[in-house]
Amino acid sequence: MILLAFALSLVLLLITALHVYWGLGGIWPGQDAASCARAVVGFRCVEEMPTPFASFAVAACLGLATLWPLALIGFFASPFPKEGLAATSLLIGLVFLGRGMAGFTPWWRRLTPEQPFARLDLRYYSPLCLFIGLGFAVLAITEFPA
Repeated sequence: MILLAFALSLVLLLITALHVYWGLGGIWPGQDAASCARAVVGFRCVEEMPTPFASFAVAACLGLATLWPLALIGFFASPFPKEGLAATSLLIGLVFLGRGMAGFTPWWRRLTPEQPFARLDLRYYSPLCLFIGLGFAVLAITEFPA
């Protein structure tokens, strides 16, 4: 479970860093803000990236989620009881599982039809969310105190 916790934290740290980069005005994987938005936001007729505040807010949430698996395995001291960490890990997992499943629904595809987002979402973003959600759920269940 230690390897799973570190793997989850590393993946989330990389995603957090991407959101900070976008909040600072980064345009990868596009060539400009519009092409970046079509690749990472995907909403119909999107022409610009979300505001820096929105990017930093998502980065803050992801940053907290990055710490959760490590706290759950006792890698560092936490003020929260292990039961609370495990329950919250399960909730975080459910959020990621929900986002991952949504990406395969017709409703989500109608909401986010822009290319290349739609293709990248089916190939990478949604499966990654499913794996992260499953990882949190497994970690929460196996680390829940008996």
